[in-house]
Amino acid sequence: MAERTKSVMEAFEKLEKVGEGTYGKVYRALEKSTGRIVALKKTRLHEDEEGVPPTTLREVSILRMLSRDPHVVRLIDVKQGVSKEGKIVLYLVFEYMDTDLKKYIRSFRQSNTTMPHQTIKSLMYQLCKGVAFCHGRGILHRDLKPHNLLMDRKTMMLKIADLGLARAFTVPIKKYTHEILTLWYRAPEVLLGATHYSPAVDMWSVACIFAELVTNQALFAGDSELQQLLHIFRLLGTPNEETWPGVSKLVNWHEYPQWTAKPLSSAVAGLDEKGLNLLSEMLHYEPVKRISAKKAMEHPYFDDLDKTQL
Repeated sequence: MAERTKSVMEAFEKLEKVGEGTYGKVYRALEKSTGRIVALKKTRLHEDEEGVPPTTLREVSILRMLSRDPHVVRLIDVKQGVSKEGKIVLYLVFEYMDTDLKKYIRSFRQSNTTMPHQTIKSLMYQLCKGVAFCHGRGILHRDLKPHNLLMDRKTMMLKIADLGLARAFTVPIKKYTHEILTLWYRAPEVLLGATHYSPAVDMWSVACIFAELVTNQALFAGDSELQQLLHIFRLLGTPNEETWPGVSKLVNWHEYPQWTAKPLSSAVAGLDEKGLNLLSEMLHYEPVKRISAKKAMEHPYFDDLDKTQL
């Protein structure tokens, strides 16, 4: 059995560790037979598993299915190996992308410049397109953030990565634990303890990313669940049964300070009227009112974008 790991390691030359994913280490590697650079994600399986668990197989098949979209990072191959301790290891081989949106935004922040409007528009359109593709196949990402939106600096192509936490919401597995998402991009219904999510949780994250592309700063940068909610309420107004029917029934609901909504332009200076309109459509408190990714692609904000290149 040890041969299998060796063959995986012989097929690739690890160049450098590029990160720690949720499920294991990620390396930039050279595939010796083709000479192409790939991202090699090593995932350890649970200690007690005999063979590869069905959940892992399901996630891999979901990734394979979603890989067909140009705006989802492509899963090239899956190889099974065995670690020194005799545990099964899966290597997921992904296409390699040279940067991510977090680093890209940081480069503008450091040089104290703003991202060109057409660049923002193109990245946003690609993001909506990738999200629409996932949602159209019954997959929620649930952890969209600049860090897991990968980019190719030369072509300005954007791709969604880290669908490792995605669950097919057509197949309810169990009530979701809501400790997974990064706080800054987390939808208010999740913060308030909703256990049944809809695609609207991803659209909230898309809105937060949109604002950040414009200002180079996170829209709601809370450091605890309560702080996160208060940041949201300060800008959008404290929700109530009129503005969000059912909100007071959510498990984490308390009496909160009462703020009235401010104009979005106060927080996202530099975004034009169509952009502000699209952003507001993504930031409805009531999840069913939030614009879908597919509908967002048809928004007038994108009218002057050359979509043939995307």
